[in-house]
Amino acid sequence: MDTDQWLVVGLGNPGPGYAGNRHNVGHMVLAELAARLRTTFTSHKTNALVAAGRSGAGGARLILAKPNAFMNVSGGPVAALLRFYKIDPARLIVVHDELDIPFDAIRLKTGGGHGGHNGIRDIAAAIATPEFTRVRIGIGRPPGRQPAADFVLHDFSATERTLLPNILVDAADAVELIATDGLTTAQLRFHSPR
Repeated sequence: MDTDQWLVVGLGNPGPGYAGNRHNVGHMVLAELAARLRTTFTSHKTNALVAAGRSGAGGARLILAKPNAFMNVSGGPVAALLRFYKIDPARLIVVHDELDIPFDAIRLKTGGGHGGHNGIRDIAAAIATPEFTRVRIGIGRPPGRQPAADFVLHDFSATERTLLPNILVDAADAVELIATDGLTTAQLRFHSPR
């Protein structure tokens, strides 16, 4: 068993119809990470698409996973992945969208509540602990009276799409920094004004 191994899960909904949705930003970050690691996703028996590689020369081994389940039932595949790779939940990083963080901001934390995010709620229930690291990508609140459920299932706006590549790079950087230097170091970089 590789002791310097991390499971990085990007949350989203499966299928091309959801690919550009705000709710699928976790999948988008994993695509960025897979490109950096020069690896591709393949189907895995845990009901997920999986890719793996090392973060830099001699860096941590990152197992990237996109559950093939809908967001609200992500827990089953995540629990299966942790068991398959024999990874402790303390080495689980979940990348997901966050309504309560402004668009273009990233926040990192370990543990705590789910904040109404059904994917996080399901994972915490399935693995019997909320003590895993989250890379939370701000998508902001919906405008006017648009229901949050509709907002997250729409694609990013044209204006947002111009900024999105930088956000994906920052989130991928955050994942790599957590795996190599720890959460506190990553928080100091990504929570500070730039």
